[in-house]
Amino acid sequence: MSHDLAIVGAGIVGLAHALAAARRGLRVVVIDREAEAVGASVRNFGFVTVTGQQAGQCWTRAMRSRDVWAEVAPEAGIAIEHEGTLVPAQRPEAMAVLEAFARTAMGAECRLLTAAELKARHGAVLADRDWQGALWSPHERRVESRQAIPKLAAWLERAKGVEFRRRTLVKAVEPGRVATTGGVIEAGRIAVCPGDDLRTLFPEVIDRLGITRCRLHMLKVMPGEAGFRLPGSVMSDLSLVRYLGWSELPEAAALKARLLAEQKEWLDEGIHLIAVQGADGGLIVGDSHHYEWSPSPFARGRVDDLILQEMQAVLRLPGARVTERWTGTYASLPDRLMVREDLGEGIRLVIVTSGTGASTAFAIGEETIDELFGEA
Repeated sequence: MSHDLAIVGAGIVGLAHALAAARRGLRVVVIDREAEAVGASVRNFGFVTVTGQQAGQCWTRAMRSRDVWAEVAPEAGIAIEHEGTLVPAQRPEAMAVLEAFARTAMGAECRLLTAAELKARHGAVLADRDWQGALWSPHERRVESRQAIPKLAAWLERAKGVEFRRRTLVKAVEPGRVATTGGVIEAGRIAVCPGDDLRTLFPEVIDRLGITRCRLHMLKVMPGEAGFRLPGSVMSDLSLVRYLGWSELPEAAALKARLLAEQKEWLDEGIHLIAVQGADGGLIVGDSHHYEWSPSPFARGRVDDLILQEMQAVLRLPGARVTERWTGTYASLPDRLMVREDLGEGIRLVIVTSGTGASTAFAIGEETIDELFGEA
């Protein structure tokens, strides 16, 4: 049987392409070497991030992808664990960044909170300190990645007729055909979405682009008190010099200078705070960023300690305990958030190179399908 589209890779980027194609009524096959998702798509926060994404195309893609998540989640049986993001400011310089952001078009639907409003609304979950105020963003959504990715794939197969071939290694991609360990698959168009597998397919293209990999530390933390609930995702001052939507504002320079003086070790390890919560009450907390072609399998305890110190500086979590630790990896480029290479004759290589797959992939998939099949 010939397919309209073959997709290599069943992570969130591959699934996003499958959804966009299936919505057009195309015959789609997804091929993956693993029995189930085990890569970046299930090792992250499940954090569909809008506020803080780089101004322009990335922010627009995040807004569109958030909307697609809202459409698909109830149909696929995926729970939205919570909505929105709280960014409390520990320093005056951080508050200045948030105030500047609120004046941009991206901040139009966000709300600034005074120190008094922040304490009145969220004092029960925040650490006891002199907060400067906060920004509340209504845009974000959070799903439990470990459940959401398999549920999305199962729904695509069941409701949209997408065919999945798992435990199948793709050995070569040529115009109109994909050679696999399970035989040759014929398809009119092909989207290669390899995640951070940088060697199996088109390594010369990946080398030319200069793609490497990023390793990050992740933890699951159980609060010590029953009933502890975050108001949404929570970030910190360190996030404001990492996420480009904030860090590219002129006001971020003063904050970065102060953080270099006060928390240089955190910055050197690429640490900032994201905390999200699941139905069981557990928090997914991270993360750090280390750029390595071959990510080390050895996770230094000091990095975890620094992440937990930042968590305790922001959140009121007496008696909290770490129940899981793991590392994630994703493809990375210092100057591009994603790549979509036209390899000719109906083949595209699509890689998100910034750890924003959950946040932007649905929009990217729609764009790729428009390129391959013409705009709907």
